[in-house]
Amino acid sequence: MQKFFSSLFLPSGFLLLAAAAFQQWGASREMLSALVRIYPYAVLGVGVFLGWRFHRNWFAFAILAIFLSDWFLLHGAPGHVGPGHAPLLFHATALLLPLNLGILSFASVREEGPTPSRIRFGVGLILFQLLVFAVCHYQRARHGSLLEVCLTGGGFFEWTPIARLGLLAFGLVFLLFAIRFVRHPSPINSGFLWALIAIFLALHGKRVGNISSFYLSTAGLILIISLIETSYSLAYHDELTGLPGRRALNEAVHRLGESYTVAMVDVDHFKRFNDQHGHAVGDQVLRMVAANLERIVGGAKAFRYGGEEFVLLFPGKSVSNAIPSLEALRKAIAASEFSLRGKDRPRKKPEKPKPAGNPPKTISVTVSIGIAARDARHTKPDQVIQAADRALYRAKAAGRNRISI
Repeated sequence: MQKFFSSLFLPSGFLLLAAAAFQQWGASREMLSALVRIYPYAVLGVGVFLGWRFHRNWFAFAILAIFLSDWFLLHGAPGHVGPGHAPLLFHATALLLPLNLGILSFASVREEGPTPSRIRFGVGLILFQLLVFAVCHYQRARHGSLLEVCLTGGGFFEWTPIARLGLLAFGLVFLLFAIRFVRHPSPINSGFLWALIAIFLALHGKRVGNISSFYLSTAGLILIISLIETSYSLAYHDELTGLPGRRALNEAVHRLGESYTVAMVDVDHFKRFNDQHGHAVGDQVLRMVAANLERIVGGAKAFRYGGEEFVLLFPGKSVSNAIPSLEALRKAIAASEFSLRGKDRPRKKPEKPKPAGNPPKTISVTVSIGIAARDARHTKPDQVIQAADRALYRAKAAGRNRISI
């Protein structure tokens, strides 16, 4: 639960709270006016650059959509807004911006790089937004037009200048973002959620001007910070097991003192699991082993080294101190079993389950462990890891499911 709330509020929620506090109590009118002269353009430049640099074209389009909305509002609908008399361009922004953000965020889920089809889709989305803004600007003097009737939704709520159709767009996208974050807590999912809230605060105010521009730019900044946080997480943490990855290991091992022990853990016959039962079962095996590694006693820190190999660091421990913890780990994994789903087993539990035929097939998992400590022969971290790796191969050669020094 602590990890869930940490992912929800840090850093995006904290950033929006700090921005709101700054706008409310820390910034004078002159300071805010000077800030918004450069704030939107700085966010646009940094956001587009990061989208290009990290091959995330959806991200660049999201930043561009926010910037264009801000620019058109400032130049086409400045001044006071309220229930019943907000400019048509304002209502178009309140409808299109959350919808565009929702579309672009879900396009980010399976993006693997800037493909021509994705780029064309993003460009089309931006051009459509520009077209609607242009039409709204052209028809701003035509009261009662069909476009105005569609965008205003037939009435307003007294507590906000946003029309019903805009509120519906905000509500639907917020619900989708919240569900996705609950299912997959991550910095980028949290970032989209808080960016949407920042956009709502920008449009919910009494005026279109410095304050609305400040919150829209903050929405872009939230997305930038969440992308950086996501990139850091992918670089330093293994997505499948949740353990810190090899880059985190390389940094952690160089921060150790003069006394430490390294253990290399390898899943026995892992290729056979994948060949016989499929990669889905292989992934479950890796998650199970990782979960046991996280629960190890003795002050060890677990890392995913690569493939089916893991590393345990024991700061300030000798080999003799680490062996009892490793032996308990080895036995706990060996005692675990998987029940494989039968081919005729339904995906959902039926109301009247039929008597089971053959008992479900179970598989057991074992690990081999090699252990080495820093000593006079192995003074550098790389040398200690290599010594533990050689010990691991001795354990596998001796029959697996054992510890070797």
